[in-house]
Amino acid sequence: IVVLLAALLCAAAAVASSWEDDNLHHHGGHKSGRCVRRCEDRPWHQRPRCLEQCREEEREKRQERSRHEADDRSGKGSSEDEREREQEEEKQKDRRPYVFDRRSFRRVVRSEQGSLRVLRPFDEVSRLLRGIRDYRVAVLEANPRSFVVPSHTDAHCICYVVEGEGVVTTIENGERRSYTIKQGHVFVAPAGAVTYLANTDGRKKLVITKILHTISVPGEFQ
Repeated sequence: IVVLLAALLCAAAAVASSWEDDNLHHHGGHKSGRCVRRCEDRPWHQRPRCLEQCREEEREKRQERSRHEADDRSGKGSSEDEREREQEEEKQKDRRPYVFDRRSFRRVVRSEQGSLRVLRPFDEVSRLLRGIRDYRVAVLEANPRSFVVPSHTDAHCICYVVEGEGVVTTIENGERRSYTIKQGHVFVAPAGAVTYLANTDGRKKLVITKILHTISVPGEFQ
């Protein structure tokens, strides 16, 4: 038994030495050498399996390097921008892509009387939301007794009154329509229609959430 154990130890040492020398010669051997040295610290009966794992790891690394070199030669390697976008999408997935807080919005208009904030295009947030990339979300806030000047967008707009009350007017094809609005009301502003509104409350803000359906460039509106 002693002779057998000694023979096994010698064989394992010889294999480890041969493997380490081979890796050092052909691959620079820094990582493989460390792997082999870790195997030498293992009990003698675990060394053969440890060395086999080292070989498998090195084989997989060589195959991965070969794939990268083939991709580079054929021009199919991913660009840096694509990788960054994928990384950003993975981060967004980890942050629950269906949940948006105030920081998710970008302020596009701001004055002493109020503001307009717009959510990023859905397909930029996550691939899971590509099916609604033609839609955008915006939030309009008008301070008490303020007036929003006439304007129009190149997107159909469904508006929901979140808070407050006021009067909204739309002009479409020369026809003017005015409505009294308050919390819970919904009204529509077609693309190209001129719309203006006023907050008639002297104490509360008028907050309106808009769902915009873009008609020209998907996810883009002006």
